[in-house]
Amino acid sequence: MFWVLLLLLAWVAAGTSCTRLCLAAVRAAAADANAARGHDLTLYEAAFLSGGPARVADLTLVSMARQRRLLLAHTGWATVVDPRGRDEMECSVIGAIGPEGQSRIAPVRAAAAAADSVRRLADRLVAAGLAVPDGARTTVAGAVRQVQAALVAVLVLGAVALLLPAQSTGNDVPVAVWFALPLILTLSCLAIARIEVHPYTRWASPAGQRLLGTLARHTDATGDDRTYLTSVAVRGIRAIGEPDLRAALTHRDRGPSV
Repeated sequence: MFWVLLLLLAWVAAGTSCTRLCLAAVRAAAADANAARGHDLTLYEAAFLSGGPARVADLTLVSMARQRRLLLAHTGWATVVDPRGRDEMECSVIGAIGPEGQSRIAPVRAAAAAADSVRRLADRLVAAGLAVPDGARTTVAGAVRQVQAALVAVLVLGAVALLLPAQSTGNDVPVAVWFALPLILTLSCLAIARIEVHPYTRWASPAGQRLLGTLARHTDATGDDRTYLTSVAVRGIRAIGEPDLRAALTHRDRGPSV
């Protein structure tokens, strides 16, 4: 009756993994249910939910450049025109450029993306249920992977049990049928998770994605500067219409020529 021990192991693997996935899905759904309702996204918030800290830095640079308070050259240099930042994001950019008022764009973007102001923005979005908190996305994904591993384990254990010398089950039910039960459990759990568990992007929670979807429907309209910046916040550098400005932000520093 060694196959009974294998069946027990199969049930432990299936039951533990499916329970973990269910708990992770319930916690994720609870966080979504508690998300802020009627929240009006700022441009910085939309940028973070769409592309994370790097997108916030890009939006700040583009906004300052369009207001002629910062010059972004297609050669990859940023020059401060107005050293007075109008908000903490702009102050982070000016501080990253340094007292000389000029710096390569790449390190400025990196420093601005890592600034405390961006971390505070992320914390506010997480508290509002609009951004994915650290570990939430990986918890659900990890639970799904564990169920998938359990599925493989059940198949392997069932195959080993079938390859053992013929053993009586004590009734007319074949050994394969007993292993089919935990197999059905894991398959059903994965199927339900695929349908019911909300997909997570890298930055926005399901509630944040819904707000971004509403915002994105208005980014194709031409007109005021806010519409333009909203498009940059949601779509990134590819939404920049000015070739020189796009070239400045897509410039790649090269090493010294030899």
